[in-house]
Amino acid sequence: MRRGSLPADAVLLGSGGAGTAVLHHLALALDERHGAGGGGRTPLRVVVVDPLDRLLERPADRTWCSWVERGSAAEAALAPAVHRAWDAVHVIAPDGADLPLDLGRLRYAMLRGEDYYTHVASLVDRARERGVLEVEHLATTAEAVREDGSGAVVTTGAGEVRASLVLDSRPAPPSRTATSSLVQHFLGERVRVPAAVVDPARAVLMDFSVPQPTTGLAFGYCLPTDASTALVEHTAFVPELLDRATQATELAAYRQRVLGTSGGAVEHSETGAIPMTDAVFSRRASPPPGLVRSRVLRLGTAGGAVRPATGYAFSAMQRDARALARQLVGGAAGDRVELPRPYPRRHAWMDALVLRGLLTGPGAGGLDGPGFFVRLFRRNPPERVLRFLDGLTAPREELALMSTAPLGPMLRATAADAGARTSRLLSGWGR
Repeated sequence: MRRGSLPADAVLLGSGGAGTAVLHHLALALDERHGAGGGGRTPLRVVVVDPLDRLLERPADRTWCSWVERGSAAEAALAPAVHRAWDAVHVIAPDGADLPLDLGRLRYAMLRGEDYYTHVASLVDRARERGVLEVEHLATTAEAVREDGSGAVVTTGAGEVRASLVLDSRPAPPSRTATSSLVQHFLGERVRVPAAVVDPARAVLMDFSVPQPTTGLAFGYCLPTDASTALVEHTAFVPELLDRATQATELAAYRQRVLGTSGGAVEHSETGAIPMTDAVFSRRASPPPGLVRSRVLRLGTAGGAVRPATGYAFSAMQRDARALARQLVGGAAGDRVELPRPYPRRHAWMDALVLRGLLTGPGAGGLDGPGFFVRLFRRNPPERVLRFLDGLTAPREELALMSTAPLGPMLRATAADAGARTSRLLSGWGR
């Protein structure tokens, strides 16, 4: 893009899950608003800045799993990209006990990266053909963002882009540092075995019978997509990243146990580290001197979309994308666009207590991580637990959940968290 080119309505810095979700819901919102009659309207213009064009390349780079309400608009929006969905899942206790969970009004859905990118690309292409959306991809990185009274300017290796709004999903430091933090470290494989050894209906959400780390917790999960193919992963909530060889050994052992073989073809592998932290992330960047509000909004991990106590982020990213699409299609100015809180404030506090309890560990009076999650699922309707993990429950439901948590460890976590926050506050005053 050359300097002086047409301004954009929005610039997306990064085209991962958060950025792709924005394009997804923009295309849907424009289709709903204009249908096939978009001719003659000035198209909404979006520039994507990322070295990789995922809508073109459609890489098999990740898998997203989340629960959606059956018959909802959210389910309909994702349906063409869902590879497999289940109405029931299983949680396995540390002693091997099986908890089958009927999800009620929910379904647990798996989206493969390549399928989601393909679906969104088709929606974007249709919106482009109808003249209601233009998407330009710059295969480069953003070098700087500056703002003035009329908009924001993104400097890239391909020139400058002026926009009304910048949506930034690049890593960013928190606005308030953490009191308690873990990292979710996962390693998974999509495996095709030579014989039909998998029950496609048996989706294991969390299997806590795997060896547990000294601090935190670990679980395996197995999501079958047909009688001979499954996504098998090992996940750990730990203070520091696991050694790759150690986690590979754990995954191999779990794969042998759930599939009954160490053979088969690995069609896809994925690994990653997701921050689980009670640090606070700002949704809007700090405005430069002379401006009241910034036109830079943060998405994804940088915007606090990751649920601190579980590492889940997909549903929050979808909610952000829907909110942004409604406002942009409705003509909102960049400095007036708002993002909802990813999760209620009370949920952030409860997550901080869980993190503190996991870090303390059962030996020092903290939480037994596997026991804590198994207990929640045993003593509550599964739908209530999953809606809570999505940040969608009401206070009455949360009180019911809290009443089933282990009282002693949670009280000790509350006291420890309050002490740490008070100490940080006092040290701040003393500077």
